[in-house]
Amino acid sequence: MGENKIVKDRFDGTKVEVLGETYDPGSPAEGDKYNWTERLGADRGELLKFLQTGLRYWYSNDWFGSEKRKNPA
Repeated sequence: MGENKIVKDRFDGTKVEVLGETYDPGSPAEGDKYNWTERLGADRGELLKFLQTGLRYWYSNDWFGSEKRKNPA
Protein backbone atom coordinates (compact mmCIF):
# COMPACT_ATOMS: atom_id res chain seq x y z
CA MET A 1 0.00 0.00 0.00
CA GLY A 2 1.61 3.25 -1.14
CA GLU A 3 1.29 6.42 0.82
CA ASN A 4 -1.55 8.55 -0.48
CA LYS A 5 -0.83 12.20 0.34
CA ILE A 6 -3.21 15.13 -0.08
CA VAL A 7 -2.25 18.82 -0.13
CA LYS A 8 -4.48 20.91 2.16
CA ASP A 9 -4.50 24.48 3.45
CA ARG A 10 -3.67 25.15 7.08
CA PHE A 11 -5.49 27.73 9.15
CA ASP A 12 -2.79 30.32 8.35
CA GLY A 13 -3.00 29.71 4.59
CA THR A 14 0.16 27.64 4.06
CA LYS A 15 -0.09 24.39 2.13
CA VAL A 16 0.77 21.12 3.91
CA GLU A 17 0.80 17.47 2.87
CA VAL A 18 -1.36 15.15 4.96
CA LEU A 19 -1.96 11.44 4.68
CA GLY A 20 -5.02 10.49 2.71
CA GLU A 21 -6.98 7.28 2.91
CA THR A 22 -4.93 4.54 4.59
CA TYR A 23 -7.52 1.78 4.78
CA ASP A 24 -7.41 -1.41 2.72
CA PRO A 25 -9.52 -1.09 -0.44
CA GLY A 26 -12.71 -3.10 -0.81
CA SER A 27 -15.02 -4.54 1.78
CA PRO A 28 -14.16 -7.48 4.04
CA ALA A 29 -15.45 -10.95 3.33
CA GLU A 30 -18.06 -12.31 5.73
CA GLY A 31 -15.65 -14.62 7.56
CA ASP A 32 -12.79 -12.11 7.74
CA LYS A 33 -14.82 -9.30 9.24
CA TYR A 34 -13.30 -9.29 12.74
CA ASN A 35 -10.18 -11.43 12.25
CA TRP A 36 -7.54 -8.69 12.51
CA THR A 37 -4.93 -10.99 14.09
CA GLU A 38 -4.22 -12.78 10.80
CA ARG A 39 -2.75 -9.61 9.30
CA LEU A 40 -0.18 -9.35 12.10
CA GLY A 41 1.40 -12.75 11.57
CA ALA A 42 2.03 -15.63 13.92
CA ASP A 43 4.90 -14.00 15.81
CA ARG A 44 3.94 -13.29 19.42
CA GLY A 45 6.41 -10.41 19.68
CA GLU A 46 4.87 -8.66 16.70
CA LEU A 47 1.40 -9.01 18.22
CA LEU A 48 2.56 -7.62 21.57
CA LYS A 49 4.29 -4.70 19.86
CA PHE A 50 1.07 -3.89 17.98
CA LEU A 51 -0.98 -3.96 21.18
CA GLN A 52 1.53 -1.92 23.18
CA THR A 53 1.66 0.69 20.43
CA GLY A 54 -2.12 0.90 20.40
CA LEU A 55 -2.26 1.07 24.19
CA ARG A 56 0.83 3.24 24.68
CA TYR A 57 -0.96 5.42 27.23
CA TRP A 58 -1.12 2.46 29.61
CA TYR A 59 2.33 1.04 28.81
CA SER A 60 4.30 4.30 28.91
CA ASN A 61 6.62 5.16 31.75
CA ASP A 62 5.72 8.85 31.73
CA TRP A 63 2.05 8.69 32.74
CA PHE A 64 1.47 12.26 31.63
CA GLY A 65 -2.20 11.68 31.07
CA SER A 66 -5.01 12.36 33.48
CA GLU A 67 -3.18 10.32 36.12
CA LYS A 68 -0.24 12.65 36.73
CA ARG A 69 0.40 16.32 36.05
CA LYS A 70 3.41 17.30 33.97
CA ASN A 71 3.95 20.46 36.03
CA PRO A 72 2.95 20.38 39.70
CA ALA A 73 0.29 22.84 40.79
